[in-house]
Amino acid sequence: MKKIILVFFATVFILSGNAQTSERKWGFGLGAGMYNNMYKDYTGLTPEFYLSRYLSPSFDLMLKNEMGFKDQGATGSLDMNNILLNLRYKLNNGYLLKEESGIKPYLFGGAGYLMDNRDRGINFDAGIGTKFSLSPAIALYLEGGYINGITTGEVVEPGGGDRSDDFWKVTGGLEFSLGKAKDSDGDGVPDKNDKCPNTPAGVAVDADGCPIDSDGDGVPDYLDDCPNEPGPSALNGCPDRDGDGIPDKDDECPDTPGLKKFNGCPDSDGDGVPDIRDKCPDTPAGCPVDEDGCPLDSDGDGVIDCEDECPNEPGLVENKGCPAEWEEISYGPVYFDFDKAEIKPQAAEILDQVVDVLMESAEFDLTVAGHTCNIGTENYNQGLSEKRAQAVVKYLLNKGVNNAYVGSEGYGELQPAYPNTTIPNKQKNRRAEFEIKIRRKR
Repeated sequence: MKKIILVFFATVFILSGNAQTSERKWGFGLGAGMYNNMYKDYTGLTPEFYLSRYLSPSFDLMLKNEMGFKDQGATGSLDMNNILLNLRYKLNNGYLLKEESGIKPYLFGGAGYLMDNRDRGINFDAGIGTKFSLSPAIALYLEGGYINGITTGEVVEPGGGDRSDDFWKVTGGLEFSLGKAKDSDGDGVPDKNDKCPNTPAGVAVDADGCPIDSDGDGVPDYLDDCPNEPGPSALNGCPDRDGDGIPDKDDECPDTPGLKKFNGCPDSDGDGVPDIRDKCPDTPAGCPVDEDGCPLDSDGDGVIDCEDECPNEPGLVENKGCPAEWEEISYGPVYFDFDKAEIKPQAAEILDQVVDVLMESAEFDLTVAGHTCNIGTENYNQGLSEKRAQAVVKYLLNKGVNNAYVGSEGYGELQPAYPNTTIPNKQKNRRAEFEIKIRRKR
């Protein structure tokens, strides 16, 4: 029997909930039990029902009706009917026990109007009880109490006073709470127990009514763009390994701090091309670059535009990207035999040197001038001087010199180098001279 009682109370404790609370303020109870008439010493059945109102965590107000039916050994059937207004003091008021405690002991007492057979009058009762909540709306109660009777006018014995019937009673039953627990946000957790009563509709919550935060980062799942990875609230709950303010999920370079406009990748040289795509990551500041991040070299001279003083004209590195200045060089002259226009070996040596200089230059301008002495007519000498100039040009062209930059002119006997007064002077006037300008390669 003891085991059965123990199991019963354990089951009731496990099933306990809140029953009548500040959110379920009204309740009614139905119960029954046994009572004992202390004067006549008989027992009877006492059914009861009541209506209760929650006043505070400590008190309930109860309007109760108790009836007493004598056992078959007593005369009559209905022994008494007692209408009571009781105050119930709850020990699970947050001071002794928590309001949500599984066991809810209480004290009760109050005044009533007792109809005891032919007698009627004011009486009072007091007692102790406890409740066990079976669900949020149903509770089992057990209580025992004392009912003070009323003076009946019946003499107890000769010389004695009036008799009063007093009773002991033990009852139990069910209390049903009325109303519905308030749940402002509709998450299934009553406001009384809801630590987050303003949760948006449809959001999954935990036992405390707060939005679920799977990764524990303080950002609830419904606001968390990365619900399974801890991250700061500023990034909607997403991690940022490199601390550049761009969540890893959007960061193309998650381990290197970078810029938002480059999806989290750095641009070390500030040229507008992120390092991940920059083939020239050390471009000087301010230099215009191509799509690969390399400095522009518009004229292809090897000097980048931002350092090239002549960016649209190929030039020399040592001349800041500008072409070299024109330089006049001097070779020759080369000499010819009397009345001849053929290149002699000594002349070929000089012309070969000219070819080398021209071929090594970036740009050149060459004019060949043919001359004669004064032997012969002026017309004849004019033609001979032109042949001598053309012979030199032909030699140069055969060596690979570009014809586009070579010119020739014959001056006959009109521009002698020396006076035609002696044979040696006349030999020196049979010549071809050069006007050479070059720009050297870088």
